[in-house]
Amino acid sequence: MAKATLKVGYLPIIDHLILGITKHKIENGLEANERYDIELSQKFSWNEVGDALMDNSIDIAFMLAPYAMDIFYTKKNIKLILLSHRDGSIIVTNKRANIETINDFKNKTVLIPYQASMHHIIFHKLLTSEGLSLGIGKDVTTEVAAPGQIPMMIEYDQEGIIAGYIVAEPFGTVVVNAGFGKILKLSKEIMPGHACCAIIARDEVVEKYPEAVQAFTHSLIASGVSVMSQLDKTIPVAMSFLNQSEEIVRTILEDPLGRVSTNQLVPTLEELDAMQHYLLDTVSRPAISGKIDMEKFVDLRFVS
Repeated sequence: MAKATLKVGYLPIIDHLILGITKHKIENGLEANERYDIELSQKFSWNEVGDALMDNSIDIAFMLAPYAMDIFYTKKNIKLILLSHRDGSIIVTNKRANIETINDFKNKTVLIPYQASMHHIIFHKLLTSEGLSLGIGKDVTTEVAAPGQIPMMIEYDQEGIIAGYIVAEPFGTVVVNAGFGKILKLSKEIMPGHACCAIIARDEVVEKYPEAVQAFTHSLIASGVSVMSQLDKTIPVAMSFLNQSEEIVRTILEDPLGRVSTNQLVPTLEELDAMQHYLLDTVSRPAISGKIDMEKFVDLRFVS
């Protein structure tokens, strides 16, 4: 049987590191690989990932789970087959904005990578815990920025207009190490063990190449287990995948250990349903289009 070539869209973020590890294993003959090859398609914004999935130019997307829910609501031709990580994001304040307490965010702007995201939920939880509202016309305003744009936006914000942001690594540590930002919280300190990005496959691909999708899924699960258990091997792969220095990568993976988790990637329907309800019912304006049936959206047949 000929190998299937799976085209995979992703961002160069720690949340998608298991993809880089699986690619490394394939390229170096470290894993039996009879069912599939992968062709990586690096994107630079979540819209690019979503658009590529919807126009069928990629087969599988590493993307924000709530964003995928929104696509499913409209098109219903995709499945969530696995998470790509848990935890891993960071809230950073802009040093020029002089944020010392949560209340200092009032009347300022914060950056989030997408409205339909766990990042939105986490920042909302953080601010509302101190009595602040988040959204257009609220105590704190949100602005969406692609993860890779954020370091430059903070660097050139001479007036401290942007108070801070939440983002996947390395785009938090990059700003902190450059001297423009300060860590406020890790996402795991607000919602320990939270899901965020998921692996989304088009129905056509799942039905046409089930053995390839299963082999790919199993490889990703094994890659996730190896992230922390083989840290010395993980670091050089992560440096290449993220295009970052060893200092940045070691900070993300070791300070503290477990900042990002990749060894429990099977989601529950309950945690995903809680995401959609929060973004529909709790944030100031619904961040997703409508409620979906999680049993139809989630397909966990490939994890066993």
